[in-house]
Amino acid sequence: MVLANSHEEAAMDRYDHLSITEREDIMLLWRDGEGVSQIAREIGRDKSTVSREIRRNGWANPRTDRPSYRASTAQRRADERRARCRRPRLLDDPGTRALVARLVRDERWSPEQVAGRLAREDPARSVSDTTTCRAIARGDLDREMPGGRAARRFLRHRGRRRHASGEPRGAYGVHVTHEMSERPPVVARRSRIGDWEGDTVAGREGGACLVTQVDRRSGHLVGGKAAHKTSTEVGGVTMGSLAGMVVRTVTVDRGSEFACAASLQEGLGAPVYFCDSHQPWQKGTNENTNGLLRDWFPKGRSLDDVTDEEVREAYDSLNHRPRKRLAWRCPCEVYFHRSLHLL
Repeated sequence: MVLANSHEEAAMDRYDHLSITEREDIMLLWRDGEGVSQIAREIGRDKSTVSREIRRNGWANPRTDRPSYRASTAQRRADERRARCRRPRLLDDPGTRALVARLVRDERWSPEQVAGRLAREDPARSVSDTTTCRAIARGDLDREMPGGRAARRFLRHRGRRRHASGEPRGAYGVHVTHEMSERPPVVARRSRIGDWEGDTVAGREGGACLVTQVDRRSGHLVGGKAAHKTSTEVGGVTMGSLAGMVVRTVTVDRGSEFACAASLQEGLGAPVYFCDSHQPWQKGTNENTNGLLRDWFPKGRSLDDVTDEEVREAYDSLNHRPRKRLAWRCPCEVYFHRSLHLL
C-alpha cells in the first residue's frame, strides 16, 4: 500500500512525537499486513519508533499473532502519558498558591519578595519570582482575589515596569545646619544602624501629610501623620518618632518643613545634614519608601481623614516586608536584630 500523503521525504532521524496523522497511517499499513520496516519507510520514521509505538499502544488480539492497533486509542494513551509526565507547577499546590496570593494581596509583596522570603523561611515551598509573574499573567491567582479582581492589580504599578524620575525641589531659604559634603562617608556605606533619612508624603495641598524617617542600614520606617506640612508639625512628629531610637545622623532635603533642623539637632543630639539642591536621590532609601507608601495613600488623596491606626498599619506592613538587599530579611528583623516568622 502506498499512502497518498507519502512521508518518504521526511527525515529518518526525527525524535519528535508521532502525530495523529502518522498514527492513522501506521494503523492502515499495519492492517494491510505491512511489517515494521516497511511502515517506517512509508512514514519517514525510524523502525524503532514504529516498533515502540505498536508495542506501547497496541493490544493482544487472540485471533491473530499480530497485536491490534487503533490510531485514536494510541493518541489518547500518548496524551495521558504526557499529562502524567508534565512537571507539576509549584503553584498547583493549593496551600502554596493561597500563601503566595495572600502575600501579594494583603501584604502587597512583589513576586521577587515572595520568592526571596520563601527561599529563606520555607525552602520546601519556594517559588521563583518568574513562576509567580507567569502565574499572575495567566490569571492563576485571580481566583484567590476579592471581587474577581485580577491579581496583577495588587502589584506595585499594576505589574508594569517604570523608570524612576526624581522631582526637583526648590530651596526655601532654610537654614542649613550641615551640608551633604560634611556627612561622614560611613553613612553612605549603610554599615550601621542609626543613620536616618527624613521626608514627608504630601496629601492634598494645605492638608495633612505623613512624616517618614527611614534607617539607611535596615530600611526601618518610623514617623506618623502631621496635621499640616509645617516645620512645627513635622518637627514634632519627627522628634516623637525618633525618641528612644538609635540616632547618629539625619539627612533631609531643603523643604521648608525642615526649617526646624537646628531644634532637631539639639533635641536628638545628632547632626542634621541637607541634600544638595534638586538632588533627592541623595536620600534614596526614603524616596523609595515613600513610593511604596503610595500603595496605601495615592497621590491626590486627602490625608485629613486618615487615622493614626491606618498609618501605623501601613508602616508596620513595610517594616515586615522582606527586602532583597537584606538577604530577604525584613527591616524590623535587621533593625532590632531578631528573627520573625512572616509566612
